[in-house]
Amino acid sequence: MLSTAMQEALNRQVQAEFASAYLYLSLSAYCTGRNYNGFAHWLRVQSQEELVHAHRLYDMVLDRGGQVTLQAIEAPPSDYESLLDVMQQSLAHEQKVTALIQDLYAVAVRENDYTTQAQLQWFLTEQVEEEKTAETIVEQLRQIGGQTAGIFLLDRELAARRPSAPPPA
Repeated sequence: MLSTAMQEALNRQVQAEFASAYLYLSLSAYCTGRNYNGFAHWLRVQSQEELVHAHRLYDMVLDRGGQVTLQAIEAPPSDYESLLDVMQQSLAHEQKVTALIQDLYAVAVRENDYTTQAQLQWFLTEQVEEEKTAETIVEQLRQIGGQTAGIFLLDRELAARRPSAPPPA
């Protein structure tokens, strides 16, 4: 059984993951509107992965006898300064999510909830990959600068992204 504190913290993270999906969908729409279809595809896949994360946490609450309490999601921004800004927003967001997962893990430690700690290990590892990938794209965009050919090639590379395998249950 989940403690009240753990259940509330997990419910907040469910909300944060759904909000992440919404943000990535907004970033994708911005890119689509500017014909950066590879970036748009990459961001849409990212949105889908955030939904998988939300559902995994949702199931964690239910599987432990807790009650899921869905919370409101704020509308994300819809306009950005540039493609670099889009990816910087993505990186900043992943850094924020990492902090949220670490805070969630800290609650599990305080609550002596070893089962949740074990399940959160996957999320901690996933966040390392998420930040690294976003940071790599930001750095590539900085190196490219405004060179159209470089942006075109990176856009094509990002279009090849396939959804990840679902995380183990």
